[in-house]
Amino acid sequence: MLSLIFIGIRLEQQFGFSTLSVPFCSGSVLSSLFIQRSISVGASGALFGLLGAMLSELLTNWTIYTNKAAALITLTVIIVINLAVRILPHVDNFAHIGGFLTGFLLGFVLLLRPQFGWVGRKHLPASARVTSKHKAYQYLFLVIAMVLLVVGFTGGLVMLFRGENGHDHCSWCHYLSCVPTSKWHCGN
Repeated sequence: MLSLIFIGIRLEQQFGFSTLSVPFCSGSVLSSLFIQRSISVGASGALFGLLGAMLSELLTNWTIYTNKAAALITLTVIIVINLAVRILPHVDNFAHIGGFLTGFLLGFVLLLRPQFGWVGRKHLPASARVTSKHKAYQYLFLVIAMVLLVVGFTGGLVMLFRGENGHDHCSWCHYLSCVPTSKWHCGN
């Protein structure tokens, strides 16, 4: 919960409450497709949604950051450690992965920042003004993310309402939620 508070406060201060109030419900859809006989609750899917949004915000607004490599490495390490720790039995990693993917894609759509030249163009000479609010790669990320969100969410809901099991389409996906060891098994 502390991670959710700290990450949420940072993103809310930068982008506003209304931008971050979009629910990261795709984690629940992915969880329902792969773990059908259990109920999963918790805020960790939303936490991973915020981590995914932070990563896509970093990639989208790459030109704004001064220490790009350090920010990218730090965020990647945090994400990998959180995913690795959660490969224990009875932990719904599908909600975490679904929340992360949804947050990652929604970050490209919702967390665009205008270029500095466009923001301060009133005070710049005409020769130094930036004509576009965003760069071309930001628009490309936005379009690709929108398409993937619509296709993925629609496909997931169609599969869910048909009663399909996600493991029928992915034979190795059970290792994403539990890795069997000598201490525990992943039978249920």
